[in-house]
Amino acid sequence: MNISWRFSPIWRVLLLGLMVLMLEACSVDLYTNLEEREANEMVATLLSNGIAASRVVQKDGKLTVTVDEDQFSQAVAVLNTAGLPKEKFATLGTVFKQEGLVASPVQERAQMIYALSEELSRTVSEIDGVLSARVHVVLPDNDPLQRNAIPASASVFIRHEADLDVNPLIPRIKTLVANSISGLTYEKVSAVPVASQRTSEPAPGAELTSFLGIWMLPASVAKAKLIFGCLAGALLAAMVSLGYLAWRKQSKRRKIYPLQPYGPAK
Repeated sequence: MNISWRFSPIWRVLLLGLMVLMLEACSVDLYTNLEEREANEMVATLLSNGIAASRVVQKDGKLTVTVDEDQFSQAVAVLNTAGLPKEKFATLGTVFKQEGLVASPVQERAQMIYALSEELSRTVSEIDGVLSARVHVVLPDNDPLQRNAIPASASVFIRHEADLDVNPLIPRIKTLVANSISGLTYEKVSAVPVASQRTSEPAPGAELTSFLGIWMLPASVAKAKLIFGCLAGALLAAMVSLGYLAWRKQSKRRKIYPLQPYGPAK
């Protein structure tokens, strides 16, 4: 019998599968109902910071990001620093989705302002280095009898990475907002950039550690050793039990029984 099973590819696959199953039992959900792109970005960010993370596909096709229970708070802090998950913004289609009776002019106006703010906030948030953004729009009342009409205006709040030079972006963002709203001029758009207080520099990639030919993060080595110890103990106990049963069976076969005399008893 070949006793070098620990180096066999089959045993490595089985061991890896058992480790994954047992490690998953120690994991907790970090974020749920994620799109594939967002989940990939979050997992990549966590892995680059030395935090073991994985994706789990839900029944509805969405994804869940899971991490080790003892690294939950650290994972939340890392994702908050990276501005993940990104804020969800409503679209024009969802804002103006008709439900029930016809909307009043006041309601339609409020919906239009909200929809414009959401669309512009989402666009500005897509800029590299911008962690979050909010655009607040003020539109004049459509009152033809009003003499001194208040012109349209907008304010842009930008929370960006600390190492991002946002000054060259301000004029371009103001131009984007001004050209997106009818009657809004460049001079009536104000921008307030705020640098994130937490560092946004990515941590160096965590070095992987090999354990029994399986590469894993250093944070998972201790659990892997514990799992391997339990598996090795269970395997040893099973081998001892099988050996004992084989010994008993062999002993019964070798047991000598006295011969009975042949012929009629006297």
